[in-house]
Amino acid sequence: MIGTIPLSDLGGIAVDVVAAIVPLIALFLVFQIAFLRIPWRDVAGMVIGLAIAAVGLLLFLAGVAVAYVPFGRAIGTALASLEWSWMVGLVGLVLGLVTAWGEPAIRILADQVEEASSGSITHGLVVAAICVGVAVAGAVGLLRIVYGIPILYILVPGYLLVILVMWFSERDFVAIAVDAGGVATGPLANTFLLAVALGTSASLGDGNALVGGFGLAALISVAPIVSVMIVGLLVRQKQRQGSEEP
Repeated sequence: MIGTIPLSDLGGIAVDVVAAIVPLIALFLVFQIAFLRIPWRDVAGMVIGLAIAAVGLLLFLAGVAVAYVPFGRAIGTALASLEWSWMVGLVGLVLGLVTAWGEPAIRILADQVEEASSGSITHGLVVAAICVGVAVAGAVGLLRIVYGIPILYILVPGYLLVILVMWFSERDFVAIAVDAGGVATGPLANTFLLAVALGTSASLGDGNALVGGFGLAALISVAPIVSVMIVGLLVRQKQRQGSEEP
């Protein structure tokens, strides 16, 4: 046993990691031989980096099985027993914020946006906009479970709001916002927050835990799109005010 993972389970995780990485290596080798022709010394460095990433992915998935999922379910069970339902929304707000803050994919996106925009769209602005969106989605998603609100009642208006805000947004922020919705549903959200939602739904015991617990990732993918585009509208308005001043 390693922690609470049997060696057989750890072996299964290792097989999954290998199955995920081998096709990428094969594709790279095809491009390397046919088109890229990168010096093999540089290729060796890439292989070492890929091996480090594979080990990191193995450790992450093992940690998810040992801590993230059980911890998330435990929090969800505790939330379901709270006397005041509004506190579930408050906890969901905080959990969504800290989860998005620790999501590595969000920071990578923010770095790329800042680099591509030559610093006009800062790293901190992108991260803050996405974190606010995920925080709101976490609160709404958990309150939906507590009050038994059908997910379509939230998703459909959410996407309509996305289309509405998109009409008034600049193309740069629309592109960033759509990608933000993808990176926000990264490994932290899909393991920890989803486990919290499933634990809350299962503990309430008043319906199908699958129907109630799943769907949070869909809400998380919508909220950052809206929040980033709203930030874009505010930035444009500020720029207009600055240009109108003598």
